[in-house]
Amino acid sequence: MIRKKYPSKPALSFFSLLFLKIFFFEMGMAKNSTSIIPVNVGVVLDFDNDLDGKIGLSCINMSLSDFYDTHGDYKTRLVLITRDSKNDVAGAAAAALDLIKNVEVQAIIGPTTSMQANFVIELGEKAQVPIISFSASSPSLTSIRSPFFFRATQNDSTQVNAISALVQAFGWREAVPIYIDNEYGQGVIPYLTDALQAVDARVPYRSVISPSATDDQIVSELYKLMTMQTRVFIVHMFPSLGARVFAKAKEIGMVSEGYVWIMTDGLTAEFFSSPNASVTNTMQGALGVKPYVPRTKDLETFRIRWKRKFQQDNPDIVDAELNIFGLWAYDAATALALAVEKAGTANLGFQKANVSSNSSTDLATLGVSLNGPNFVQALSKITFKGLTGDYLFDNGQLQSSAFQIINVNGNGGKEIGFWTSTKGIVKTLNSTNNMTVIWPGEITSVPKGWEIPTNGKKLRIGVPVKDGFTEFVKVKRDPSSSTKTVTGYSIVVFDSVVKALPYALPYEYIPFAKPDGEPAGTYNDLIYQVYLKNFDAVVGDTTIVFNRSQYVDFTLPYTESGVSMIVPIVDNNSKNAWVFLRPLTWDLWVTSFCFFIFIGFVIWVLEHRINEDFRGPASHQAGTSFWFSFSIMVFAQRETVVSNLSRVVVIIWCFVVLILTQSYTASLSSLLTVHQLRPTVTDVHELIKKGEYVGYQEGSFVKGILLDLGFDESKLIVYNTTEQWDDLLSKGSGNGGIAAAFDEVPYTRLFLSKYCSKYAVIDPTFKTDGFGFAFPKGSPLVPDVSRAVLNITEGDKMTKIESAWFGKQSNCPDSSTSVTSNSLSLKSFWGLFLIAGVASLLALIIFMVMFVYKERKVLRPLNSTISIRSKVRNFFRIFIQRDLKSHTFRKSGLNDRNGTSLPSMGAPSPSASSVQTSYVPGDGDQSSTESVDSSPDSQTSQEVVINIDQLTNPNQDRRVSFEGEHDQY
Repeated sequence: MIRKKYPSKPALSFFSLLFLKIFFFEMGMAKNSTSIIPVNVGVVLDFDNDLDGKIGLSCINMSLSDFYDTHGDYKTRLVLITRDSKNDVAGAAAAALDLIKNVEVQAIIGPTTSMQANFVIELGEKAQVPIISFSASSPSLTSIRSPFFFRATQNDSTQVNAISALVQAFGWREAVPIYIDNEYGQGVIPYLTDALQAVDARVPYRSVISPSATDDQIVSELYKLMTMQTRVFIVHMFPSLGARVFAKAKEIGMVSEGYVWIMTDGLTAEFFSSPNASVTNTMQGALGVKPYVPRTKDLETFRIRWKRKFQQDNPDIVDAELNIFGLWAYDAATALALAVEKAGTANLGFQKANVSSNSSTDLATLGVSLNGPNFVQALSKITFKGLTGDYLFDNGQLQSSAFQIINVNGNGGKEIGFWTSTKGIVKTLNSTNNMTVIWPGEITSVPKGWEIPTNGKKLRIGVPVKDGFTEFVKVKRDPSSSTKTVTGYSIVVFDSVVKALPYALPYEYIPFAKPDGEPAGTYNDLIYQVYLKNFDAVVGDTTIVFNRSQYVDFTLPYTESGVSMIVPIVDNNSKNAWVFLRPLTWDLWVTSFCFFIFIGFVIWVLEHRINEDFRGPASHQAGTSFWFSFSIMVFAQRETVVSNLSRVVVIIWCFVVLILTQSYTASLSSLLTVHQLRPTVTDVHELIKKGEYVGYQEGSFVKGILLDLGFDESKLIVYNTTEQWDDLLSKGSGNGGIAAAFDEVPYTRLFLSKYCSKYAVIDPTFKTDGFGFAFPKGSPLVPDVSRAVLNITEGDKMTKIESAWFGKQSNCPDSSTSVTSNSLSLKSFWGLFLIAGVASLLALIIFMVMFVYKERKVLRPLNSTISIRSKVRNFFRIFIQRDLKSHTFRKSGLNDRNGTSLPSMGAPSPSASSVQTSYVPGDGDQSSTESVDSSPDSQTSQEVVINIDQLTNPNQDRRVSFEGEHDQY
């Protein structure tokens, strides 16, 4: 099949397509134009002389244009109706009233300042019209608590934590806010003061400058600041006034080395959005904080577009720069457009007020927006990504962001760090490095934040005046010249501390005295003078105590701390007839005696059956046993021990006796030769119980301690000098004196340096914080002086000062040795006695087990009907007999004690059935009878048992009878 080809007509096809596209576009536009609903929105800003108003309006227009270009399907369109507030509170209120009443706007963007917003918010509350301000930042507006007010900017109170963090990071203790005298300036001061106090920084003064202040008034206020110590200033005011303040501060030399200037975000954002060399030159080295806006591609693109558009609309304005308020205005317009679309347009009208014509006023006839609550609800839920970051409202407040820290350097600001609520101050948002700052005067070292005033004023140092203890502070008056010279240990220490400071500190000593030279009050009164600002500091023997610290700040102490008790000491070296008993306490004497008896008994038990030295009459055996035990102390015994168990016990007991005798000898030697000192009192409660008189220094806080301990105030006696102190203690409590004295450690050291041979310090020591220098609350001098005190006390400088004023105490005996007892107690030897006791008991147990086992057949009765008493009697009868099977008797055979052979008694006849040996009791021995088995099956030999004691005694008859009997086993 042949297909027919037609010539193509490209021109006709192109125009056909173009026609169709234009047709459908026009149809769509016509359809959209019929469905678009205009929503009137008022804009109240300052346009006459305020660049921020023009920048804000420009950003609002661009925001709506950009928004509807990307949201062409939205049915609503915001229609802006602008009013100029003419930089006036009344003008802003009139403009808002006109927009609400006559135009019936659904919302108002603006006004510019917090003072203008205050009344406009009230109008919006009454008419239920949302008020959205991108520049009213005063915290006072929050107190209105209007649900129809949305702050589309950062609350000024959010920056105070960033500022206080700067103060804390650099270690400044004081800061003076300089703020404008209006609602914008006053609103943030309470929050700033609280934030500074939270980091232990004081606000000693508030500098308030009127918005209409002249240059002379500004200079006068700055000169007042120069006369103060604080050199850290926080400036919070409008940019126009701030520029004048910095210019005058530069002229009089306040933007120089040693000064610190910190600007709030209002000044920082304005000055660095469009830097002016003439302005930035007056604030070189200053710090500033401003909300952090992330640099994004969209932000940079908008900045370029905005600058081109703004120059087209305002050709007479040169070098205008987009600032943070313009960005907030842009995002606020976007948020409002989203909210209007979301809230709907069902009720865009106003409900008229029902009032009579006679009492009608503009406010009385103000209608109420029917759709206002819907707009409020929609705005509260709006969230989007704006030019300033994540955008959302929290209770009508724009969520806070991080703050950028700027350092003025050259013709602009250098970013040196950030502050966030979670990390605090950081160099970058992802690190915690330290910052490098160029301070006023082009220095890099951190200013200390305070200086001695430049008016030549010296610090007025109050010193106490007292009659006694002048080694610490002594005031000399020259009658001829009426001059006063202050010397003493405390004065020398303070002079040395001031010399150790890294800067000069001019000061003068002023005695706290009446015109006649008498003391003007107590130490508490002197400290209170610092609180009253009559003195700049107090130097002297002033103790750091709690009640005083409520009025002043003390430096670190420069002396030892504590309150001690001083009592007389007496010679305890009594040379009496019974002094030999003192080395040991009674419990040790009793324990030692009991153990001597016990050890003697143990040796007798272990030895009497196998050792002839421990046999004989009962009295002889007892005497020998105790003699053996006690004589170990002085010489070797004649008696020998043959049992291994006895030898173990004797070795351990010899060791115990050796330690005991050596310790006794050393203690007795010390008692008889060393000079023994004993305190008359060792317990505070003993003084209270006996009602003894005690002493304390006049005017001292020690009186309160004594009363708290339970002393009767009538039993307290005061003294003023070390001589009175010594005299009272020497007399004693019963002779118009005292039994003990209570005073602080520095005074007791001074006292003992003079009378160390007569008195001693008794524990416990009541804790105090020692002597310190007092300064006003929050004084920046306190940290520096405290560091200098540490520098002095840790070196040999303090030792030299103490030696010069108190002398050396090397010849004084150690009072602690006189308090302890020289008697040895059982606590020191109970371990030795425990070892000896355990060893002896083990030896007895082992012996008894072996004895019972060995004599088990003999001890077992043949007749089961024998009574227990007979069994016990039989046990002891066998127990006290010789153990003839012992190696000691077999070894000696029939030899006597001297080794002489006994005469042969003849061999027993093997045909004899048994041999019975009877012993005539002698020397306490009881007769015994042993049966010897002589049966043919028995292979044991017959034994002849002889009374050895009788054989060894030639003067005693020896009667031996034999009776054959087989041995029984």
